Amino acid sequence: MTSRLSLLPVALTALLALSACSSPQAPAPAETAAPTAPATTEAAPAAAPTTTTEAAPAAAAAATPPSGPAPVAGTDYVEIAGGQPYEPGNGKIEVVEVFGYTCPHCATFDPLIQAWKTKQPADVKFVALAAPFGGYWEPYAKAFYTAQAMGVLDQSHAAMFNAIHVERSMPVQPLPTNDQIAGFYAQYGADPKQFASTMASFAIAAKMKRAGQFITRSGVDSTPNLVVNGKYKVIGKNFEDTLRITDHLVAQERAKAGG
Repeated sequence: MTSRLSLLPVALTALLALSACSSPQAPAPAETAAPTAPATTEAAPAAAPTTTTEAAPAAAAAATPPSGPAPVAGTDYVEIAGGQPYEPGNGKIEVVEVFGYTCPHCATFDPLIQAWKTKQPADVKFVALAAPFGGYWEPYAKAFYTAQAMGVLDQSHAAMFNAIHVERSMPVQPLPTNDQIAGFYAQYGADPKQFASTMASFAIAAKMKRAGQFITRSGVDSTPNLVVNGKYKVIGKNFEDTLRITDHLVAQERAKAGG
């Protein structure tokens, strides 16, 4: 992490959490005030790793009881009829974050969800899915799945948010080309020609399709959004409330499994 990476602001949480980036007609980030770096490093979101797959088992030895009142169906979460995890059969409680790099609310939420992830015990599996909502969502969703496939996601995830919303060094409109995006990931160890080629591959198209199918059947039409075990779509009043509800739903699933 270099000094060029500005911290994305926790201070804007209360404001931005009241709205979300919608599919697929959300305004481009260029039309939204960019997040600015906070004056202090309180809460130090940058200290949290940016890996977007499974939470490290060593992060917490045991589950911490959730705080606050138990969530209410229809108010705090929506039950997904016939819902299934994105990766069923792994024996863990899955928490999926549906996000978009071009969504300013996701940029603000990211340090919070990354910090939350590091506190989870080994029975929780965190999965991030970039929403392929069309338009300017598409190239950056492809970028996410390509970076994941090429092993450069951890070191580049927060940097991409920063490049779009703070530095404005990555374009939204007109849409970036595969080569432009590949040039960004070259800074983090990717071969640009291989990255651009992979973005256009059948494998990435298949990942996009699979993610889109999960998002559609989960009823997710905005970002950021959390889905617990494929069964519950979280509805929070703000980002902190979203994570509180998620903690309760995770605990509920753990109890059902006898954990």
